[in-house]
Amino acid sequence: MVIKIVANKDKKSLTLAVINQKGGVGKSTTSVNLGAALGELGKKTLVIDLDPQGNASSGFGVEKIAGMKSVYDGLVNDTSIQEILQETQCNNVTVVPAAIELAGAEPELANAIAREARLKDLLAPIRDEFDFILIDCPPSLGLLTVNALMAADKLLIPIQSEFYALEGLSKLLDTMKLVKVRLNQSLEIFGVVLTMFDQRTALANQVADEVRRFFGDKLFKTIIPRSVKLAEAPSYGQTILEYAPTSKGAIEYQNLAKEVIKRA
Repeated sequence: MVIKIVANKDKKSLTLAVINQKGGVGKSTTSVNLGAALGELGKKTLVIDLDPQGNASSGFGVEKIAGMKSVYDGLVNDTSIQEILQETQCNNVTVVPAAIELAGAEPELANAIAREARLKDLLAPIRDEFDFILIDCPPSLGLLTVNALMAADKLLIPIQSEFYALEGLSKLLDTMKLVKVRLNQSLEIFGVVLTMFDQRTALANQVADEVRRFFGDKLFKTIIPRSVKLAEAPSYGQTILEYAPTSKGAIEYQNLAKEVIKRA
């Protein structure tokens, strides 16, 4: 299915790379549920699944069928973005799905012309038609992530409330600075969100204090709780707003969306 979108040159969009080189910190959960919450608030939102695991695609209930066009086709085969877009069951939310072939994209792009700008070029025809574009990044700092950093205006960093929360973030920030100097001068941190927070533990509160000291006002006030409902929702191909709309997780992602809109 080809979705035709006519870009509005006067409309300003914000593209956020949802990024952390650590796995299991809530990148896909945040991309899916923040995207859904932004859509519920009337913001036209595009979620790009740039992770070969395809968790964001699954979170929106995208069925991975043979011959399905994915972000891989756009990056490697120059398929137009209009042929890849898929509508979701969520209001105002469109997704660019991932497929398993994305795992082999980096070596295929290694010798490509303007390889770091493939995603930016892919999005160029439609990015002004969306209020927000969220890029769910893979848990690595390879070429796919560099493409996300090149295409993004700013970074949204989910950080799990655990002992090693800040470990390795210096490498991510170094990569951001390198991309900022050489490829994308406007790149900066938009915000940091604490995820999987268990307020009953002293450790979680200590981590929150440490992250707050490190990032200052970049840390969102909204904190995403550790939640069985949030973990269950993707297995049903639903966002938390659909699966458990009155749950604590749903409420906090709605609060995060309001913060994001205000900060934008």
